[in-house]
Parts: sequence; C-alpha cells; structure tokens
Amino acid sequence: MIIELGHFALILAFLMAAMQTVLPLVGASRGWRGFMAAADPAATAQFLFLLFSFSVLTWGFVTSDFSLRLVTMNSHSAKPLIYKISGVWGNHEGSMLLWCLVLALYAALAAWFGGNLSETLKARVLGIQGAISLSFLGFLIFTSNPFARLEVPPLNGEDLNPLLQDPGLAFHPPFLYLGYVGLSMAFSFAVAALIEGRVDAAWGRWVRPWTLAAWMFLTVGIALGSWWAYYELGWGGFWFWDPVENASFMPWLIAAALLHSSIVVEKREALKSWTILLSILAFGFSLIGAFIVRSGVLTSVHAFANDPERGVYLLAITGLFMGGALTLYAARASALEAKGVFSLTSRESALVANNILLAVAAFVVFVGTVWPLFAEMAFGRKLSVGAPFFDAAFTPFMVALAAILPIGATMPWKRARMGRVLGALTGALALSVAMGGLVWTLQTGRSILAPIGAVLAAWLVLGALVDLRQRAGRGDLSSKLRRLARLPRADWGKAVAHAGFGITIFGITALTAWQVEDIRVAQVGETFAVGPYDITLADVDTFQGPNYETTMARMEVARDGRPVATLFPEKRFYPVAQMPTTEAAIDNGVARDLYLVIGDPQDDGGWAVRSYIKPFANWIWAGCIVMALGGALSLSDRRHRVAAGAAKSSRAAVPAE
Repeated sequence: MIIELGHFALILAFLMAAMQTVLPLVGASRGWRGFMAAADPAATAQFLFLLFSFSVLTWGFVTSDFSLRLVTMNSHSAKPLIYKISGVWGNHEGSMLLWCLVLALYAALAAWFGGNLSETLKARVLGIQGAISLSFLGFLIFTSNPFARLEVPPLNGEDLNPLLQDPGLAFHPPFLYLGYVGLSMAFSFAVAALIEGRVDAAWGRWVRPWTLAAWMFLTVGIALGSWWAYYELGWGGFWFWDPVENASFMPWLIAAALLHSSIVVEKREALKSWTILLSILAFGFSLIGAFIVRSGVLTSVHAFANDPERGVYLLAITGLFMGGALTLYAARASALEAKGVFSLTSRESALVANNILLAVAAFVVFVGTVWPLFAEMAFGRKLSVGAPFFDAAFTPFMVALAAILPIGATMPWKRARMGRVLGALTGALALSVAMGGLVWTLQTGRSILAPIGAVLAAWLVLGALVDLRQRAGRGDLSSKLRRLARLPRADWGKAVAHAGFGITIFGITALTAWQVEDIRVAQVGETFAVGPYDITLADVDTFQGPNYETTMARMEVARDGRPVATLFPEKRFYPVAQMPTTEAAIDNGVARDLYLVIGDPQDDGGWAVRSYIKPFANWIWAGCIVMALGGALSLSDRRHRVAAGAAKSSRAAVPAE
C-alpha cells in the first residue's frame, strides 16, 4: 500500500508543478496578487510530495521489496545497507526522481527565503522553475515510472552495478544533482529578468548565491567522481575525458564564468546581456549532460540508460527551454543597457577575460565530446576523441586563466594603473618563478610540465595572499589583523577558492610529470623494484565477501630495507551481476601515493601486477575541497544570502530601455 501512496504523491507533485507554473505566471502578467501568491504554497507542496515519494522508494530498496521492478533490477538482499540506499539513485528512474526532488527543493527554498524579492519577479522565477519541474515530472511519470510493479516478484534481485557499490560513488550523484539542478535557478532568474526587461545590481545580488551554491556542489561532486575513478577502476588515472565526466565539467566551467560575471552586474551594473546568456547556457549544458547520460547516444562506463525514446523526450525538453530562452534573449537583450563604464585596465576587463577563457574552454570540451556523434551522423565514420586532443586544446586556456587571476583579483574597479598592480605582485611573481626554478633543478632532464605547474600554483596561492594583504591596509600588525578579521566572508572565500585552484593545478602537473609506472608478471614471493621502493608479492588468496568473491594479494613495500606498508589489492567478482571489478590498494601520503593493482593469473603461475608511484596525487582533491570551502565561505556572507538587502534596490530600480 505504501508504494501506491508514493506513486500517488508523485502524481500530486505533477499537479502542484502545473499549478506552480500557470498561476504565478498569469498573475504576474495580469497583476493579480492572489495568483502570484499561489506560487509559494504550490512550491512547498510539490517539494513535500516529492520528498514523501522519494522516501517511499528508498523504503522499498531498504526493505528489498522485489515487487518493485526497479528494486529487482538494482538491488539484492545480501547487499550492504549503504548500497541499498545508494541503489535508489544508481539507476535511471531513481536518479530522475532525485533530479525532480532537487528541482522542487530549490523552488521551495526560493519560496521560503525569497521574501525580499519583488512580487512579480519572485512569481515569475517560481513559475519558470515550476515549468522545468513539470516537464521532468512528466518525463518521469510517463516514460520512467520508478514505482512500476512486477506481477510475479522474484525471490531476489539482480543487484546494483558493482562499479557503483562504493562509498565515493554513493555520494557522488547527489552532489552532482545539487549542482546540475541548482543552475536551473540562475536560468529561471535570467528568463524572469528577460520577461520583465530589467537586470540591475539587485538582480545580480539575487542570482549570485544560487550560482555559488550550484558551483560549490558541482565542485564536490566532480571531485568525488574523480576520486572514485582513481581508486576504484584500477587504471591509475583521475580523469579520462569520458563523455559523462565532460557532461558535468562543462556546466562547472560555465557556472564559474557566470559567478564572476554576476559580480560585475552587482558591483558595476555592466555585462548584463553576457550574464543573462551565461545563466541560460549554464543550465543548458546541464540539460545536455542529462541527455548524454540517459539517451545512449554516447557510450560511457557510467551512463544510466540506452533508450532512444527517452533521449528524444530529453532532447525535446532541452530544445523547448533552451530554444525558448535564447529566442527571448534575442528579442530582449538589447533592452538590457549596461550602465557601468570601465577602462581596458580594470577589474571588469580582467573578469571579461576570465569569462571568455572559461566559456571557450567549455566550448572546446563540448566539441570534443560531441564530435564522434557528429562525425558518425554526417560522414558515416566512427571516430574517437581522446585525452591527447583535450589536453592539447584545453590546457592553454587554463594556463592563461591561472596567469590572469591574481592580477584581476588585485585590480580596482573601473580603472587601474597596471604598474601599481604589478608592483604589488612583484614579490609573488619572483617567488613563483623561484619555485619553478627549484622544481626544474630537482627534476633535471624531465618534462617542463611540472616547473610550469609549480609556477602557476605558487602564483595563484601567493596572489591570493597578496590580495588579502592589500585588503588589510596599512598600519601595525594588530590593526591589519583586525581589518582582516572584519573582511567580508566573500573576500576570504575568493582568496581561498583561488588558492585551491592553484593547489589542484600543482597536483595535476606533478602527478602527470613525475608518475612512475611498472607493469609486470610477478611470482608469489618475488621482490621487484619500483622507483626507490622494493615490493614483494607475498601471497595471493581467495575470500568470500558479503555479496562478492575476491582474489586478494598481500604485497609488502619496503624502502632501504625498512618496511613502509603492507597493501591488499583485490580482484572481485560479483556472482549475481556476473561482473568483475578491480580494487586498487593505495598507501596514501602527503607527497606521494603507492598504488598497487593485482591482475589476472598467468599460465606460468605468476600474476599480472601494476605498480605506480603517484606524486602529490591527493593535492588534486585537496585543492577541490579548498575551492569548495571558498565557495562555502562566500555563500555564508550575509550580503550574498538570497535577496539580502536587495528589496530597496529592487523597488528603486527602473526597467532598462
């Protein structure tokens, strides 16, 4: 009975989404306050119905209710509880229900905390958000019903994809969806502003926290996915330029550009049209990502579905919202007159350069992702675009971005004296170059990639410190510290996020340039050298796990005769899914990871063994955590809460002509 109640709640949420779409939009166009007021309770009711529906589906997975088709196909009674829960969103139907729940959550948050928004703008934002929810709920109910029953329930399920039975990937999709779907709020604000014909500083202040939250969650979600790929797939890498990876990376790049662009709108009332366009494109790339993951047009290890019918529906949703928004943009963008005037050497110009680099980088990733599909459709040729293309085409934009970030962050608004700006950064630049020289000296004869990465990383971190030092002003140390303590959290967040970007750059370049790899067949008891370490394949045995069988190796690592670690890489086999997985064993360290993988047995009685020394690997994800922390600091700034202090600005603003 409870399953039917969950299905009924899903239908009621669909009806609430229809009400949330129609009534506030009609009310805003006609000036009917009663209709506009219906948006808040409709958004709240939709969220509560979806929360109940999602909870019911979770209950079905936890209790192993195999009368549910979705539970049968994606769970098993012997599976650990955490993977029963993550199985709710480890499939197409359940993940779409999570998508709809997050959509409703953002709308409900806007309803609850958007009291300072102007009445018509709030109604239009919630109405557009309701239209997005309505389309996806329709997609879920009519093509992907998560509550479909089986006439004859089996005794047990078919299990979840073993690759997804991992803590990192258990939490990866919810964070990604909080980011993906969060960009829908920036889209709704942009379309509402186009309808009203008004974008001002208050609008920039309203849209910024939504974008910041989405970018922060995307950062965490992408980092979790990269971390999972690193230790779970056993291939030793952290990024493969897979279509699904790219599907999350493109919105992240556009969201970063939007975040910086909205600052210019808020501070200087410039770049209005560009900011609106980025708001549309950011959510548009999220929709394209949903299409890539669920349509089957591009193959990926973590795509959810291979169903052309669903792909057509998602393509129609993307075309409807993107086409409609871009058409409205073409008709109304000319009315969004920019008020701020700035010189070529100013913070505004630096942010424009930042935007261009991020947007073009996202376009490069998009072209590389869809080119195989286009080539097959247009020329009948099967092509693949791999890491060499992305590395060569994408990297220069990130190098340029890292180079200008500290300069732009320390520039004043409107007009800057380049000599003064560079003078303040001279020490940081000298130390950065010295760091690169040190790295070059220590690694004589190797790739120049690591020294360049060290220079850029030091430049970003030291540039952030210079920015904070300038904001501390003049005076003795105690007065500077007091001023730093009183700095808005957004200023601290910016510095922390830029420093995190530098840490990630150093981790990527150091790992890429200095990694040591050894692939061999080793006999049990054999010792072999990898870099400065001696590794012994001490033993290989088989064990029975909770829902898998495992071949586990015991490998002892020593350096200069002293024991370093004993590691246990595994090769697992899941009988229900009839699928093997590789579990790498990693000895984590601040300066390096020892990464060992056991492969298949060989005819001569040996075992295939892969060994890696990965310098500064953990700095990649540490930098991502620092970037997300910077976003959280900025989001906690009271000036950036939804509509904080913006009511007066909104009432005083006049439509652009």
